[in-house]
Amino acid sequence: MTLTSASGQLPVQPFFSTPQQRLALARQRYFEEGVRPSGLLGEGVIQSWTRCTQARRDPSERIAFNPVTTSRIHSTLQRSRLLMNSAGPELEQLQSTLSGTACSAILTDAHGVVVHAIHAQAAHDAVLLPLASRVGVDLHESQIGTAAPGITLRTGQSSVVMGGEHYFGCLQVLHCAAAPIRDIHGQVAGVLDVSSEGRPFGFDAGAVVGLYATTIENRLLRAQSDEHLVVQLQTSPALLDTPMEGLAGIDAQGRIAWVNAAAARLLGLAGAAVRQHDVEQTFGVAAAALLGLTRHTAARPHRLPNGLTVWLQAHLQARNGAGPLVHVAPTLAPAPPAHVQPAQPAPPARAAAPTLRDNDRRVVEQTVRECGGNISKAARALGVSRGLVYRHLKGTARRGG
Repeated sequence: MTLTSASGQLPVQPFFSTPQQRLALARQRYFEEGVRPSGLLGEGVIQSWTRCTQARRDPSERIAFNPVTTSRIHSTLQRSRLLMNSAGPELEQLQSTLSGTACSAILTDAHGVVVHAIHAQAAHDAVLLPLASRVGVDLHESQIGTAAPGITLRTGQSSVVMGGEHYFGCLQVLHCAAAPIRDIHGQVAGVLDVSSEGRPFGFDAGAVVGLYATTIENRLLRAQSDEHLVVQLQTSPALLDTPMEGLAGIDAQGRIAWVNAAAARLLGLAGAAVRQHDVEQTFGVAAAALLGLTRHTAARPHRLPNGLTVWLQAHLQARNGAGPLVHVAPTLAPAPPAHVQPAQPAPPARAAAPTLRDNDRRVVEQTVRECGGNISKAARALGVSRGLVYRHLKGTARRGG
């Protein structure tokens, strides 16, 4: 038999048959008794409640979801153009994914201002979500209290806030799950949120929003890497070009510029200062060997210094086809069997290799020769536009070749 409190409404012990009972007791303890509801709620929600209380917010307040000023909306959309372009294909797919649910998907910028939203047809009876998902509405914790977008912006971590976990009573009809989208500097560039009004999720919303946010993040990282060599890696080649792939950006000086979360875990860089690690220390080969991968369409196996064998591919990133073009002859050899010790590298036959930009002209000329003078074929082999190949050849001619 379940014991009840003196009021006869809530069980005394924190073991309940429904989440609603736990939430009701948590709100009673926190808002009426001033007791921290540890064990009844997630730590992220409790900390958010505490911040709202310290800001002297009344949980009975009504939230208006007023958009920011017109000028701020305009500047926000301008700054978020690259984010929205990167998110476009995934938001279209997400709309199809959610079409049979009552959920809306919301994309915010790094400050919590809504820059895009999609609505499922099944959410026709929603009242708050159409207001909250208008472009320009500020979903930061300071504006709407405890909610998944605000917690994610504050902590940089994925979050789920269900019903009564919202600080303000008027928002307890909402259920939301959010995940961060990071840029090449490791900062939160935006937040993707999936919300439902009036009914709990019938699926793992945190997993769904995390999957789409990761794919958007990977697109954004590539889009921001104007002159980076982007290396893809995973323990299985089937996982490349999926949300589970690891990505690392190598700059023109052969240094690691950024890694995504999957790559950080595979390379043993999780929680580390990425820019303090050089390519050879991290990958076990010089940057020239990674550059050689750009000439191969198929992934190739490689054993990392930490002993893990991964599959690698690499692509040179360039804005409008005008970035650096580099190819250096050495390529990565397949990883040796576990019982075979890797051969010691031969002493270098010459001085240090030139920087990435120094190789551009030689690479173009060599590739064109290998393609029998076929510019289109050479451009496809290099993964760039024909115009860029022509410009390099024209520059060579002006210098007397």
